[in-house]
Amino acid sequence: MSESIPRVDLALVAGNQRPLAGYEAKHFQWSVADGVATIVLNRPERKNPLTFDSYAELRDLFHQLKWADDVKAVVLTGSGGNFCSGGDVHEIIGPLVRLKAPELLMFTRMTGELVKTMRTCPQPIVAAIDGVCAGAGAILAMASDLRLGTARSKTAFLFNRVGLAGCDMGACAMLPRIVGQGRASELLYTGRALGGEEGERWGFFNRLCAPEEVLAEAQKLAAQLTEGPSFANGITKTMLHQEWAMTIEQAIEAEAQAQALCMLTQDFTRAYEAFVAKQKPVFKGD
Repeated sequence: MSESIPRVDLALVAGNQRPLAGYEAKHFQWSVADGVATIVLNRPERKNPLTFDSYAELRDLFHQLKWADDVKAVVLTGSGGNFCSGGDVHEIIGPLVRLKAPELLMFTRMTGELVKTMRTCPQPIVAAIDGVCAGAGAILAMASDLRLGTARSKTAFLFNRVGLAGCDMGACAMLPRIVGQGRASELLYTGRALGGEEGERWGFFNRLCAPEEVLAEAQKLAAQLTEGPSFANGITKTMLHQEWAMTIEQAIEAEAQAQALCMLTQDFTRAYEAFVAKQKPVFKGD
């Protein structure tokens, strides 16, 4: 009697990849075109605040992006001329003041998990920031890989203004690495708004755009990233994040291992063949 052959999930054979273009978001807008996913926080009448539900859905979506084979880069933005005003005062802040420590810790861990999933998803995240970018909204911008702003954008880590510490969702670890320790300390101690032009000088914004063009420019930048080797870009993002906690010696060894892995991909082979043929390489993310 022949031995039965165990069934294998074909998605697992393919690296457990699954498409996300058909994902139906409940608490924000989601679309995918030519490998670029766009997330739009869409409560313009309140300057796009987050709720318990939108926090959780964003966390889960960025986690799923690890296995999305049809998304190579992500654009994050807000509607109505603002990015995000942070946690909704009535739907989040009000209920929080009535909770006890165990439930509060559940909430703060959940919000921190959103930043973790943003940093560990392999796709580069480009934030298109206009207008108000405050509190948790500033954290979403900070947790993105690249940030395009406008001259009228106002980024504020407002936590101390509501009686909380500036150490929220990784701000004390990440913000100093973006703008420097002294500047991060000023923003986190005072809660003052960082204007667009000042934010560009400080390095928080990669560049400024006209308000009517910032989303299109972010999508254009994301599209450029999709033309590159997506597996290697994911490795770059991983190493940029992980090497914060490494010595130089550890980082060099980790990068040696990561680069050797990238050299096994067909993207690397195609790039070499295109160079020999003096053509532009076409990357397929494998």
